[in-house]
Amino acid sequence: MENKKPGLIRRLWQWWWRPSRLALGTLLLLGFGAGIIFWGGFNTGMEAANTEQFCISCHEMRATVYEEYMETVHYNNRSGVRATCPDCHVPHEFVPKMVRKIKASKELYGKIFGIIDTPQKFETHRLSMAQNEWRRMKENNSQECRNCHNFDYMDFTAQKTVAGKMHEQAIKDGQTCIDCHKGIAHKLPDMREVQPGF
Repeated sequence: MENKKPGLIRRLWQWWWRPSRLALGTLLLLGFGAGIIFWGGFNTGMEAANTEQFCISCHEMRATVYEEYMETVHYNNRSGVRATCPDCHVPHEFVPKMVRKIKASKELYGKIFGIIDTPQKFETHRLSMAQNEWRRMKENNSQECRNCHNFDYMDFTAQKTVAGKMHEQAIKDGQTCIDCHKGIAHKLPDMREVQPGF
């Protein structure tokens, strides 16, 4: 009588249940579970830090740029569509979002160490902070603006005559939104004063 080989599933089961492999398998499963929990916690934290409520939780933001923003069409308009802080200041794509979050930690540093913790100190650094943001928007072709406003979908004939001409010229000149629309949601800093770096 011929000895029959055990089936594939039985052989895998026997291979798995050896003590050394069982310990390794348990570690792999625990690592996988911990990875899921870490990623879930990380993602939840990132989303919580990507809200308007988080952005204006510092009185420096609430008492300055948020007050200015509330007076603009991005806050209140006839269509009811609102662009919030992260819509304009945080990229949607994962890697650029992480880079932006790391760079934005400098602003948290400024608050914690008293560099921008009062309206007066905030105003002292307003120009350098604005220039950082303008530079970022210029480098990424005003991507956050273009999530809502795109030259390809604009009807220049429906715009005011001057606006239509300016947008057509911007396309020809290879300009991006921030080239012309600085101060669209916040007051422009005083450009005449020499500002300390931030």
